[in-house]
Amino acid sequence: MTQTLSAPPAKAVHKPTRRPRRGLPYSVYLIPSTVLFIGVILVPFVMNIGFSLTKWDGIGSPQWVGLDNYTKLMSDGAFWSSFAHNVALVIAMAIIPLMIGLVLASVLFDVIAKRFGPRTTAILRACIYLPQVLPFAVAGIVWAWILAPDNGALNSVLKAIGLKSLQEDWLGDPKLALYTVMGVLVWVQIGFPLVVFMAGLQRVDPSLYEAADIDGASWWRKFWYITIPQIRPEIYVVLLTCTVAAIKSFDKVFILTKGGPGGATNVPAYYSYQNFFEKTQVGYGAAIATVLTLIIVVVMAVLISRQNKAEEADT
Repeated sequence: MTQTLSAPPAKAVHKPTRRPRRGLPYSVYLIPSTVLFIGVILVPFVMNIGFSLTKWDGIGSPQWVGLDNYTKLMSDGAFWSSFAHNVALVIAMAIIPLMIGLVLASVLFDVIAKRFGPRTTAILRACIYLPQVLPFAVAGIVWAWILAPDNGALNSVLKAIGLKSLQEDWLGDPKLALYTVMGVLVWVQIGFPLVVFMAGLQRVDPSLYEAADIDGASWWRKFWYITIPQIRPEIYVVLLTCTVAAIKSFDKVFILTKGGPGGATNVPAYYSYQNFFEKTQVGYGAAIATVLTLIIVVVMAVLISRQNKAEEADT
């Protein structure tokens, strides 16, 4: 009886397992933005602080004066007046557009879209947002022509319809100039909150409005108790963005009034520019810019803190 010999089982070949290739650490991707931040923001800000501690006309060597520029700033009536004007610009660029944008967004989203369709809503939204797209260098010149005292479009229309008594020097009267600038800025700024709020309304649960309709809630009650609480994050974003834009606003004042008449529309950003380039008081202009930067940082910190507390309260 023959016995067949079976071949020994082949040994399993263990292939070395490949370790997954590890990508670059996340910190590497922060290098470009960090370099830009240091070169464009941090270094100029530190240099500006250094200039603010000197007396310099832009030629020759700066003369060290310590905190003299800041001491002068605290007693400078023109600076505090410009700061008060800046508060008015915050109202015109943040508070009023925020409130009007809320109402317009709700009307477009809840009324116009349902009755006339999304195409009509999109056209109206684009028309309202158009001033945000236009460069203010162009829009400001057009508004300066409209508001011109002699042959401006507004005064010409008032004269044509028999309201000549209402004609004014809209940008040249110290009593009216600031309010006129505020009105132009409301027109410019209103499109931004509208678009943000309409985007925020897209994520609101429709069942909330349906339940409110069943209960017989009016449009205003739905707006107050559903719309506003549900888009609170967007409200904080708009408030923060527009407030910072208003505080550092320069081009609007420069193009429309150049701070006049008689400083009636001057703001800290333009006042700093005047001291830098017109009066060649570089150190004092740098002190104004430093204080303005610190004010912006404080305002941002306060608004972000309030937003975080509101989000924690909701959760």
